[in-house]
Amino acid sequence: MATYERKDYNYRVYDFKSVGERLEQFKQSRRLNDFSRQPIGIKTPVALSYGEAGLLDMHFELGDQIKDNFRNMLMTNHGERLGHYDFGANLTELAFELGNENFDNEAMIRIKETVQKFMPFIVLENFEPFKKLLETSNELAVVGMRVNYSVPAARLTTQQIEVIIYAAG
Repeated sequence: MATYERKDYNYRVYDFKSVGERLEQFKQSRRLNDFSRQPIGIKTPVALSYGEAGLLDMHFELGDQIKDNFRNMLMTNHGERLGHYDFGANLTELAFELGNENFDNEAMIRIKETVQKFMPFIVLENFEPFKKLLETSNELAVVGMRVNYSVPAARLTTQQIEVIIYAAG
């Protein structure tokens, strides 16, 4: 009985997983002309989403996300953020002093310090305190401030954010 050895020269083995597809098929399956927006972060206050974002409402624009994060930082008081005791501008304790020049100066210092520490890419421009009495109650006042800022790195020019603190007295 004769045995012979199989000698394969210049043969290659290909896997069909490595075979691509034609350009026309690729364009149709991937829809290269369609741009799908990717979410950047979660909107606050947190709400369920019923659209393209998924489970929660999301921000799709960088400017909106920065504004949301900045507002949250301004409204947070020291000790409210786990793991970051000094996070926030700590403005609530100044609520009854609004309109006083000392309050304005102290609020500006606190805002400037927290921005330098946690969001140094924000350039602060203007600060405007305001106060108004609610029509429904003589005991509840709305105090707040408007802060104008810009973010040169994100090409955002003069944005405005309003922070409201409710003060009972």
